[in-house]
Amino acid sequence: MGELSATSQEGRPEAAPSPIVNETVSAAAPKRNTGPYGAGPAIAPPPHSSPPAHPPPSTRSARLAGLARASRAPRRPRVRFEILLIAASYWVYSLVRNAVPEQRIQALRNTDWIWSVERHLGIAVEQGVNHAVNSVTWLIVSMNYYYATLHFVVTVCVLVWLFHRHPGRYAAARLALFATTAVALLGYYLFPLAPPRLMSGGHFVDTVLVHHTWGSMASGNFKNMSNQYAAMPSMHIGWSLWCGLTVFALVSAPWARVLSLLYPALTLLVIVSTANHFWLDALGGMLCLAFGCVLSYAWYGSPPHRLPRRVRVPDGSALPGAGRAAGVTARAGLRTPGAADVPETAGAAGRRGSGRSDR
Repeated sequence: MGELSATSQEGRPEAAPSPIVNETVSAAAPKRNTGPYGAGPAIAPPPHSSPPAHPPPSTRSARLAGLARASRAPRRPRVRFEILLIAASYWVYSLVRNAVPEQRIQALRNTDWIWSVERHLGIAVEQGVNHAVNSVTWLIVSMNYYYATLHFVVTVCVLVWLFHRHPGRYAAARLALFATTAVALLGYYLFPLAPPRLMSGGHFVDTVLVHHTWGSMASGNFKNMSNQYAAMPSMHIGWSLWCGLTVFALVSAPWARVLSLLYPALTLLVIVSTANHFWLDALGGMLCLAFGCVLSYAWYGSPPHRLPRRVRVPDGSALPGAGRAAGVTARAGLRTPGAADVPETAGAAGRRGSGRSDR
């Protein structure tokens, strides 16, 4: 059998490729492993390549750190949530405070000890102040109503003012107040103390009973509704000092700063004049406030007045459903439009040119 030949375009015979040689070369060449659709070589997965059941420790720690940072970041407060939170917190505070057993014997024993300590320190002047102010009827009656009302009214007003004018600082300041109140409950339980007006042989005047005014939940018709032996620490001082220091740190008007410092000072005079607290009770309230401020600082990494005044939110987050849309977009792996994608308005350009900023 002769060799197969083929004629090229120029008429010259050419040797056709031998099928035997081609089969040999094909057998010697490595076989390509194509995918099921022939799109290319299929890469076999390595053995034991199933995804881990749990993320590695580094990933978990990074997620926990991110959650911690997010929880500490100031957020825009919500009206309904804050109203419910404050109402529920005060209800729990009153419930726990009044649920503490009224240990009358131990409370009177602690009162005698406090009085002896103050006499040893030379500051036991509460009785003289109580009798002096009680001799001026209009003054002591005013102090009775001061003691009964401003303790709550001023504190709520400061919270509302923070909510509207300093929303970025509201949560940190509120945490300090709540922590102050919480640790005071521990003091009521561990150290029951009768107020000076209930002290046996102290000769203090209960100004509410004498002048027939309602100025104390532990006097008159309200004495069965409140624990009378929860005088240490004084939350009148803790709350008023929180109000005064908060306003002092955030306002710039001199008259407002003076009033903010006068308020806790006048509250101290009132609680002593009405024979509801000793000086050392006021010191206990200051220590509780110090604990609350330290806890707030440890959580937010800054005192409230050094945090941004307003909460910065991304563009468009104030629109209805923007938060849900952003979450869906993030889960889908899509890019949300940023500040560079939104055309700048004339008003925004003017503000940027004038250098105005919201601090």
